[in-house]
Amino acid sequence: MRYRLTGTESAYRFELAPTGTLICGRAVTSDLAIIDPTVSRHHADLVVGDGGITVRDVGSSNGTFVNGVKIDESFAVPGDTVTFGKVAFRLEAVAEAPPPPAPSAVAVPGATIVRQVPRTPAAGLEDSHKLQAAMAAAEPAEKDRQKLAILLEVSKGLTKVADTDALLAKVADYVFQILEADRCAILLREGDHMVQKVARDKRSATVAYQVPQSIVSIVVGDKVAVLSDNAGEDTRFGGQSILMQQVRSAICAPLVSSEDQVLGVLYVDNFSLAKRFGENDLDFLIAFAGIVAVALENASFAERIRREALTRSNFERFFTPQLAARIANAGEAIRLGGEKRRVAVLFSDIRGFTALSETMNADVMAKHLTEYFTEMVECVFRHGGTLDKFIGDAVMAQWGAPLAEADDADRAVAAALDMMQELDVLNTRWRAEGRPELQIGIGINYGDAFAGNIGSERRLEYTVIGDTVNTASRLCSKAGGGEIIISEDCRRALANPPAVEELEPLVLKNKSQPVPAFRVRR
Repeated sequence: MRYRLTGTESAYRFELAPTGTLICGRAVTSDLAIIDPTVSRHHADLVVGDGGITVRDVGSSNGTFVNGVKIDESFAVPGDTVTFGKVAFRLEAVAEAPPPPAPSAVAVPGATIVRQVPRTPAAGLEDSHKLQAAMAAAEPAEKDRQKLAILLEVSKGLTKVADTDALLAKVADYVFQILEADRCAILLREGDHMVQKVARDKRSATVAYQVPQSIVSIVVGDKVAVLSDNAGEDTRFGGQSILMQQVRSAICAPLVSSEDQVLGVLYVDNFSLAKRFGENDLDFLIAFAGIVAVALENASFAERIRREALTRSNFERFFTPQLAARIANAGEAIRLGGEKRRVAVLFSDIRGFTALSETMNADVMAKHLTEYFTEMVECVFRHGGTLDKFIGDAVMAQWGAPLAEADDADRAVAAALDMMQELDVLNTRWRAEGRPELQIGIGINYGDAFAGNIGSERRLEYTVIGDTVNTASRLCSKAGGGEIIISEDCRRALANPPAVEELEPLVLKNKSQPVPAFRVRR
């Protein structure tokens, strides 16, 4: 009878053969290698017997348990729970059966082995310790212990590298340290093509050669790792590049993402048949490629987070934090290049600012305006608007671009009323401090405008332009201190209009006909 230990809360799974004493511990040379801080390097010994296994603790730091009871030595039977430190296993009986032929290894002409690449669960991407543990637990009778130890160290090193170029250079360094290879190349997917990013020899010199496409096409198309110990005579790889580049023995493994997409390939070869790669080398490169794929995804995630953070910080200068987050996360769904949008545009302007500025020194005026602008911008943001720009002592804001809401006109009018109220609060404080008070006029229009990035190659800014914007500016110029004037188009767009007073149609610059307008009652 054979037995198996299967982790109850981990991916570990160990086949226990009656081959003498089995060593369990954290050391990678253990028969049951458990990479966990609660497990000692040599934690316990196991002996397979009739009806179960003998478990013997060898002085571990955190103890060995059978069915929750700490033991020095105990006999466990199928169904029992055996725990080393805090890592628990269930003992299972395995019926004897003749070993079936391995479905993942297929012999093909030219002494080639094609091996299916095991899929890595998506849940463990950010946790390299789980990946290390899974490798440590896999097929202990066949693994190359020295290379496994190196793999564990490699996984720690690679998962800490966030820059893709640095990561690829590090991968190539590790390959030459571990494999007896003459050349190494790494290709990454860009769109529909595989682009060669690294091509080096064992002296760390960049070399001019292309990975044979006949090999790459099989690896990428079938998501398999390929080993050929005489590629030049292999009928599967008939490309002339193999002969021209003197490829003798080669291994190529896909870099498969957590979503089962091929990110690229890792390729190594040599020139001499005396240095043929073997199945152990293939197993190593498959495991190594899995770690590299995880590291590449981590690097991609880190770069995306950095880019989104930079984008969001730029957006937050003009948009509310909530709107900035929506734009940053929306990606291509938001067009910032230029489009026609239905927008509500608000202008506010300080009345008598020029005369006032002549009576104040620059530092006092700067402080006064900073306090004023801070409160006005908060009013815009509070009602979901976009700060378009400051024009001298004027504020321009808009609702509707790059994201629109059904009540954009209502938000603009609410923001205008809020601005007037906040200015009253400021004036009360300034009056008490003996500082000059300010009065503003506000104009609001609603209609179509061009929204997009406007400027030169050196400086672009997101803004709205057009007749709707110009009319809002003209309405603002007609508003006296404490007045909010809106257009007929704006009034019609309001879902919940405030009380308004109809004005005589206003004669505005560059308008051939007087424009109907309304004063909002405060």
